[in-house]
Amino acid sequence: MSEPADSDTLLNVHELKTYFFLERATVRSVDGVSFRLGRKKTLGIVGESGCGKSITAMSIMRLIQEPPGKIVGGKMEFKMRSGEEVDIATLAPRGDTMRRIRGGEIAMIFQEPMTSLNPLYRIGDQIAESVILHQNIGRAEARTLAVEMLRKVRICDPETRLDQYPHQMSGGMRQRIMIAIALSCNPSILIADEPTTALDVTVQAQILDLMRGLQDEFDSSILMITHNLGVISQVADDVAVMYLGRIVECAPMREIFKNPAHPYTRGLLNSVPVLGKKGRKELVPIEGMVPSPTQEIHGCAFAPRCKEARARCRDEYPQTLDLGGGHSVACWL
Repeated sequence: MSEPADSDTLLNVHELKTYFFLERATVRSVDGVSFRLGRKKTLGIVGESGCGKSITAMSIMRLIQEPPGKIVGGKMEFKMRSGEEVDIATLAPRGDTMRRIRGGEIAMIFQEPMTSLNPLYRIGDQIAESVILHQNIGRAEARTLAVEMLRKVRICDPETRLDQYPHQMSGGMRQRIMIAIALSCNPSILIADEPTTALDVTVQAQILDLMRGLQDEFDSSILMITHNLGVISQVADDVAVMYLGRIVECAPMREIFKNPAHPYTRGLLNSVPVLGKKGRKELVPIEGMVPSPTQEIHGCAFAPRCKEARARCRDEYPQTLDLGGGHSVACWL
């Protein structure tokens, strides 16, 4: 579902495969993922827990621990600020080029800020560390920039907060700190892995509004990873629906919600409560369980849970069909 790279493409992922080789089985966490992220665009990747969304993000950042994990195939073509195009999949995870890219050109907001922030260091030191590493400036200047970043993410009294520790802040404030660290070096791509998880709805709205505003200010592209279709509808330009390590449907956001083509996408939409509509909308859960990623599957992985499945669906994996207008789907139906 990847398209040929053009001048507006920052990241072109093609047939990415990331496996974990365990003692008794091989876990195919990402098994042929393809997508394209355009300049100043937001791509939402949505799917159930365990479908491979976070592993896709970790693969782009080259944070997969080897062993047992390994990128075994595919390309991740990234256009750097210098104009140089590199295949991230071929770079050494600890090499100089990848170190420049990680944090400097591609930054990531991790799912749980309390485990991502170091509890032993002050907030100001953690922001300054990234700035000093990638921008080659002194500590005093880095501290001034850290104050400015805290102000941009709407944290009150940033000079005081700079000298506090993560445990002295609320969950919403820690998430803002993670955004400040990620954007401190003005990255071309911001990967947000479930940035609103465990936050109440008011704080969620504030975080999403903040990310949209900062995207306009910094001209960044965003890769939004979430299982929340409500979040996707608010921030994404395009949506990729992921199931068991593969993308089964990809389309512009409005098209996904208006004309979902894959049975799994329709199942996700039917299981989301909608407020404000007249009458009662019955929620329809997706029956069955996601197959194990260690299982050898020859046909469509969703076939055992699909009420519309045919014999061909269970025997042969469907090819990707282009429906036009940037809408593609992998389904025999």
